[in-house]
Amino acid sequence: MKNIAVVLAGNGVYDGAEIHEATLTLLAIAQQGAAYQCFAPDVDQAHVVNHISGEEMPETRNVLVEAARIARGNIKALSEYNAADYDAIIFPGGFGAAKNLCTFAFDGPDCKVNPDVEKAIKATVDAKKPVGALCISPAIIAKVLGDVTLTIGQDKGTADALESLGVTHINTTHGEIVVDEKYKVITTPCYMLDATITQIADGASNVVAKMLEMA
Repeated sequence: MKNIAVVLAGNGVYDGAEIHEATLTLLAIAQQGAAYQCFAPDVDQAHVVNHISGEEMPETRNVLVEAARIARGNIKALSEYNAADYDAIIFPGGFGAAKNLCTFAFDGPDCKVNPDVEKAIKATVDAKKPVGALCISPAIIAKVLGDVTLTIGQDKGTADALESLGVTHINTTHGEIVVDEKYKVITTPCYMLDATITQIADGASNVVAKMLEMA
């Protein structure tokens, strides 16, 4: 049975992992006969957002602790990730991917990537194993790898920002994936488009299927 590492950025679309994307990724992995292990960096979130009002809240939360809610407690610190133990790694989206795993939401192409995230991506690529990324999380891959082909959907501003890093961006719609054969990177837009939950399921399933094929 193939084993996939799933990296979560917290819990909740505005300040953490997008829960639909995260959950449907886990479901796709299980439905396609593989196992998964959730990971998250053990760091404070960039900030905490009220998901009703959209306003910032005066409190501090930990990315690993919050992501454990999605993983039902079965989660490890990303610092423990060893590429040799897994067949692939995948990053669901949500603003947390661009706030907690890297700072793209605040700094654009000048963003910094969390050291454990960067190490995990590079180790997986060096081991010639697939890397999946949904929604905005391809921005992390772009910053770490540079000359990679990927998609974040059809948002020109975001695509232009990523292309300034050396990326080749391909416009996509619901459920479509882009495969970079050199790095074994598979991406899909998910909620970077105005999507339904069934379209998110299609995107997650298609990325997982290609990852397992390439693993």
